[in-house]
Amino acid sequence: MRSDSMVKTLVAKITDIAPGTTKQVVLDREEILLCNVDGTVYAISDVCTHDGGNLDQGRLDGCEIECPRHGARFDVRSGEVLALPAVMPVATYRVSREGDDLFLEA
Repeated sequence: MRSDSMVKTLVAKITDIAPGTTKQVVLDREEILLCNVDGTVYAISDVCTHDGGNLDQGRLDGCEIECPRHGARFDVRSGEVLALPAVMPVATYRVSREGDDLFLEA
């Protein structure tokens, strides 16, 4: 069942994030990382669940982001942990696109 109370917040333009790159945005004091994978943008928490390091300094390789501090890797589509030392997934957020505008939905 879809709620009509879903809030969409404009966070970036697709032209701000080239394929294979990321962009950090802050929404309600929360750091969120937008990841462009072959033209599709995914959004995850910008905080590694292993030790709180920022993922925006890491390398995006396909659908995987690697934490620069200890090498934990996450799937940006699902938040799933792909490599230790992290064991908890990162939060994911729904992204929608209207023209060139990217919105986070909550």
